Amino acid sequence: MAQFINAKEDLVTEAIDGVLAAAGGALSRLDGYPHIKVVFRTDWDKSKVALISGGGSGHEPAHAGFVGKGMLTAAVCGEVFASPSVEAVLAGILAVTGEAGCLLVVKNYTGDRLNFGLAAERARALGRRVEMVVVDDDIALPDLPQPRGVAGTLFVHKIAGAMAEDGADLDAVAAAARTVIGKVASIGMSLDTCTIPGSSKENRIGAGKAELGLGIHGEPGVEQVDFSTAMSAMGTVVQKLRGHSSGDTIAIVNNLGSTTPLEMSVLTHALTASGLVKQIIGPAPLMTSLDMHGFSVSIMDATPAEHAALAATVSMLAWPGMAEVVEPPVVGLPDGLTPIEPIPSKNDKTRDIIEKVADLLIASESRLNELDAKSGDGDTGSTLATAARALKSSLDRMPLADLTQLFPALGNELSQTMGGSSGVILAIYFNAAGDACASGASVQKALVDGLNRVSQVGGASVGDRTMIDALAPALNALPNGIVAAAQAARTGADSTASIHRAKAGRAAYVPEENLKGHNDPGAEAVALLFDALAKEMVD
Repeated sequence: MAQFINAKEDLVTEAIDGVLAAAGGALSRLDGYPHIKVVFRTDWDKSKVALISGGGSGHEPAHAGFVGKGMLTAAVCGEVFASPSVEAVLAGILAVTGEAGCLLVVKNYTGDRLNFGLAAERARALGRRVEMVVVDDDIALPDLPQPRGVAGTLFVHKIAGAMAEDGADLDAVAAAARTVIGKVASIGMSLDTCTIPGSSKENRIGAGKAELGLGIHGEPGVEQVDFSTAMSAMGTVVQKLRGHSSGDTIAIVNNLGSTTPLEMSVLTHALTASGLVKQIIGPAPLMTSLDMHGFSVSIMDATPAEHAALAATVSMLAWPGMAEVVEPPVVGLPDGLTPIEPIPSKNDKTRDIIEKVADLLIASESRLNELDAKSGDGDTGSTLATAARALKSSLDRMPLADLTQLFPALGNELSQTMGGSSGVILAIYFNAAGDACASGASVQKALVDGLNRVSQVGGASVGDRTMIDALAPALNALPNGIVAAAQAARTGADSTASIHRAKAGRAAYVPEENLKGHNDPGAEAVALLFDALAKEMVD
């Protein structure tokens, strides 16, 4: 898989340099590249307890992204998923530790424990006061004697960091860190593994499956479970965590790398709906696993003092802060936005036609999405299918027996349920058609008037590679019957495959070579619609 890296051996040092360059002078590093990679605060006051953490890289923004006032004093960075050396950890300790001493916060992996532990011993031999705590928050394997340290480590960073910043002594900071570690529980779930730079990807998670309890280095999880929805995925995670929650529970919602913000928000909704937590940190990428498509949740029951430490503001952009989970206020629409509801009326033939057209658009969702992916963003089918489903559910309140009311009612419905520009275009179309129909125009004339209004407002015409290339010839042929209109729509839609430069719509921003040989999805949808109407009316 292509990645935005240069030489693999320079990946971590160049990434650190990028962090430093964007820090505005708040961060510095030790001159020990490539073997010693230590990032530390430039404003550090050695009269306070230093807080040092780190480990393998690939978990960004952890750990260097949390170096700053109120959290880490220094981060010792190893290569991707590899513990830093004893010398690197010792260099970090000696660089930032004064008479107040330092606390090492270590995740429970053998390499980290050994390297940080030996560095601590050597630092003590040199006269430094050093304490070390080991975070073991992963509950994926409950019977494991040495649970892994994962994203719950950030609770320790934040609480211990706030105490050190306020001037607490080393014994107090270390004791608080150990107390937090005893209360933290974490578990993750992913739909895919991560890609280690320079290595091929391990595709062990099958279609329709998710891996529960996998590690932040891509280690296999405790089990693969069936995956259906975000709600069910979060429900599985919440079930594992419930036994570790008993009071004022705070959650860290962590993006493991490549889960989109949209997905993370859906997962967060599922978590807050479960009633498990009262405060939330995130959702955000906090302790990632390169590009893993997954998430983790870490929880702890906080005392008032711990709550205050977690709520304390810090300057690092990577830390999202903490918010209370509340029922969001919902405000009614302003006057003038709520459409006037038409008087419902029945017409079985009209209803049947609309339902069959809607079913056609729903069934064509994947086909139109695939076509749109050639010339747009791949959502035409989904947009039309969503509107079709909503339209079917609204038919009981539609004025099906009166076209002068039905056309604008369709326009209002589509403007609310169809996303993007398509909903606006069709709202303009049907409202204009309704106006013409109310003025006595025939149905064919009313539909042509609607098309003319769309062309005026949207600026598109025949030949611009839009749905108009199919709709205009279909309406012009309509006086000759619905079959002729369907044939004209199909010819118009197919003609768009030879229009290599769009002059309107999203395809106007797409290179010509992407458009060659592919019908415009909007025009294709019109052709499918008229074909369905022809079959319905002829039959």
